[in-house]
Amino acid sequence: MLYIVYTTGQCNLQCTYCGGSFPKHVVPWRVKYPLKSLVKFIYEDPEAIIAFYGGEPLINQKFIRKVMDSIDCAKLAIQTNATLIHRLDEKYWRRFDAVLLSIDGVKDVTDYYRGKGVYDAVIRAARWLRRIGFEGDLLARMTVSEESDIYRDVMHLLSLGIFDHVHWQLDVIWSNRWRNFDYWLHSSYMPGITRLVKHWISEIENGKVLGIVPFKAITYAIITGSPLEKPPCGAGSSAYAILTDGRILACPIAVYESWAYAGHLLKDTPKTLKKYSLGPPCTECQYLNYCGGRCLYAHMERLWGEYGFRKVCNATKHLIDLLKGSCGRVSRMLKSKIIFLEDIKYPLFNNTVEIIP
Repeated sequence: MLYIVYTTGQCNLQCTYCGGSFPKHVVPWRVKYPLKSLVKFIYEDPEAIIAFYGGEPLINQKFIRKVMDSIDCAKLAIQTNATLIHRLDEKYWRRFDAVLLSIDGVKDVTDYYRGKGVYDAVIRAARWLRRIGFEGDLLARMTVSEESDIYRDVMHLLSLGIFDHVHWQLDVIWSNRWRNFDYWLHSSYMPGITRLVKHWISEIENGKVLGIVPFKAITYAIITGSPLEKPPCGAGSSAYAILTDGRILACPIAVYESWAYAGHLLKDTPKTLKKYSLGPPCTECQYLNYCGGRCLYAHMERLWGEYGFRKVCNATKHLIDLLKGSCGRVSRMLKSKIIFLEDIKYPLFNNTVEIIP
């Protein structure tokens, strides 16, 4: 099970996507429960994965150190904006299995949404992690919105030679910032995805599998016949968020929604947490095995309405159709041993990537 452990509700940035820190009464800025309660809870699960989350998790680096000093049986991940990377000692960074750094693509786009100087800070942090001997999975974790060009921005991050993988989420959950989503979707994003898939396949035919998370995971599901988890991030089934006040949620972004309450750190065990499942239209859709229902929060809230929900689904179907149409070429490369199945299997464990944008 993946446990997304909030270290704080506070953030040192004010990205346009979320506006910065959570209110203290919603997600406290300090951990309110005893550390021993978390340790006991985690040790109930022999296959535990811990991912530190916030706010900006490195604001409370002392708590991260305490958890890592107390628990040695879990895989470790962290999502961070990377601006406070040096707050955590090198020896701790080398223990992480996956580090996700928030960066949206080229410098202008990243700084436009996240603040001036953020791009440079993230790149410095990524290079520093490599210099100190971090050998885990280093991911660029993008948020994609109207200023984004998906082909340009993904290719830029891959071209840096720092990141093992690139993943993105569309800013479509609750955003009201779009000037013209439909135009961007059909004139920029979907053509960009088409171009990106073509490039990815051509690189495979040259014996190189680029670390584009959605492409790898969906292609593996298609070729092997192993459907994605529903939802693909595992929310409410194999992944839960532990807030700083001890509440346990099905989804880490559902901090206001009562439906997401799955249990409490001081009252429950991993086995007693509430389980969640998807309903229509996802359960009636032929794409379900390859998209996993996309997003539990979007499925439950439908903040863009049914029509808006299906617009995003159509973008996902476009991606799946492109990859299905390319799987014959991938299969030939596998049969010829130009690449191997393990080259496209991703993720090897739930490291918090949602897989489906």
